[in-house]
Amino acid sequence: MPVDYEINAHKYWDDFYKIHENGFFKDRHWLFTEFPELRPSQKQNHLKDLLSEDKSEILECRSSEVGAGLITGEQHVRSSDSIRFLEKTVTQKLSDLQLSADGFPGSSATYRILEVGCGVGNTVFPILQTNNDPGLFVYCCDFSSTAIDLLQANSAYDPSRCLAFVHDLCDEEKSYPVPENTLDIIIFIFVLSAVVPDKMQNAINRLSRLLKPGGMILLRDYGRHDMAQLRFKKGQCLSDNFYVRGDGTRVYFFTQDELDTLFTTAGLEKVQNLVDRRLQVNRGKQLTMYRVWIQCKYRKPPLPGTG
Repeated sequence: MPVDYEINAHKYWDDFYKIHENGFFKDRHWLFTEFPELRPSQKQNHLKDLLSEDKSEILECRSSEVGAGLITGEQHVRSSDSIRFLEKTVTQKLSDLQLSADGFPGSSATYRILEVGCGVGNTVFPILQTNNDPGLFVYCCDFSSTAIDLLQANSAYDPSRCLAFVHDLCDEEKSYPVPENTLDIIIFIFVLSAVVPDKMQNAINRLSRLLKPGGMILLRDYGRHDMAQLRFKKGQCLSDNFYVRGDGTRVYFFTQDELDTLFTTAGLEKVQNLVDRRLQVNRGKQLTMYRVWIQCKYRKPPLPGTG
């Protein structure tokens, strides 16, 4: 039976989205509080300021050259050299900000985010609506082709800023549509827990290679002894802390140490790894629910001298 759940995993998730469409999950506007890295890039704004300053310097140099012959030939040479130097600096900064336009999708973007397990867009659309950085490009993938169809049919889907595609993060034969060392952020929101435990490490290893030096993985997922785990009945446990729901989808409940091992083994550095315990009350059903979630941020080591 556990083998059947693995072989037909895509079918169970397709059925889930055929039933619920885009009405099951709410848009995650809390993302920007927990993960400010998803807000408009401060780094991008800083680079724009630098470019503006350099252009101003160039204009100042040029205006000094037309001072009715008041500068000497030697000064003129120095000014010309200064202009060439500053123009080269600006050109270099611009080239650093964008790759070839005929490269991969989103190659001209200056800030790239990938969400793995995007569902119908409850994370992607809040990001696109909140972050108006013209240099932003968002990639999003899901195991379910039904989910991707629903996401692409949404009126908020903008192919000029977003690429949605079907992908199995456990399929080592299938590549992502971006080269290594190109992503600033990778997001996992209640997604890694759906992966069979013995395939998690390879999936994280592959994704970590897509991050730029200094790029981060952001994760929020189920923690050990969450209410959902305690409510599973006998016969629903497939292996230690790994369960199957009534609809055939599966879920794992993590400890902080397990997640730390997964990310550090992939060569990432811990920025945050915390347990979020919350008491939720459903007054309508008179239910008290004790939720346990784990939130992580792990960073790819930056290049020496870049902080």
